[in-house]
Amino acid sequence: MTDIDIEQYRIEQEPYYEPLGNEVVLYKAAYESRLPVMIKGPTGCGKSRFIEYMAWKLQKPLITVACNEDMTASDLVGRYLLDADGTRWLDGPLTTAARIGAICYLDEIVEARQDTTVVIHPLTDHRRQLPLDKKGELIDAHPDFQLVISYNPGYQSLMKDLKQSTKQRFTGMDFGYPPADLEAGIVQKETGADGELARKLVKIGETARNLKGHGLDEGISTRLLIYAATLIGKGIDPKDACRMALVRPITDDADIRSTLDHAIDAVFA
Repeated sequence: MTDIDIEQYRIEQEPYYEPLGNEVVLYKAAYESRLPVMIKGPTGCGKSRFIEYMAWKLQKPLITVACNEDMTASDLVGRYLLDADGTRWLDGPLTTAARIGAICYLDEIVEARQDTTVVIHPLTDHRRQLPLDKKGELIDAHPDFQLVISYNPGYQSLMKDLKQSTKQRFTGMDFGYPPADLEAGIVQKETGADGELARKLVKIGETARNLKGHGLDEGISTRLLIYAATLIGKGIDPKDACRMALVRPITDDADIRSTLDHAIDAVFA
């Protein structure tokens, strides 16, 4: 029996999320069978918000891990710590999720080293087990446990990609940016912006996304559109807000900046 406070991992208020298709039904079916889920999509398109929404909808605790290249297997499963009474074991987030039956969400998993991600393998097949080699313990995952991973395929490379042996342990869902009308509605809902402003921001976002592969590695995300609307709501001039929130974060290329600055000037002429 665990003495972990499960309530700290529950999402109390409904996260705002607008479905783009049948992703809610698909995810729910995967969860009911406890199938691992892999979510792929560009930066700031709502992947993390979707998982938060589904955890709330299913009334399950959620443990999120922001993966990075310095993350070790011990960061996921746990380690021994030294304190005044000697050594004690501290569970990592993956172990905690497996014990209490949480959804464990590994965000941007390709940022983690491949020798780290292999620790998830026994949890993603019929075994549903997590061996704690350093502790000499084998954990049988709680019946409610589910593993979810996400990453941005646009940043894939030979050095940063999942092995096929990992990919084929998951079901997969593709995410993208919403259609213009829906995205404008999201900007309105999140910031209180009026419809005309939201549509103008979405138009600038679409201009940038059309440059992906032609000077831009990634387009303007829905998240950045929300940032721009937030700045404008604070009284910042729309052109200045757009340059600050939409252009400067995504590129240092002078020509691309000039192109996007001109698009902003045209939209807010």
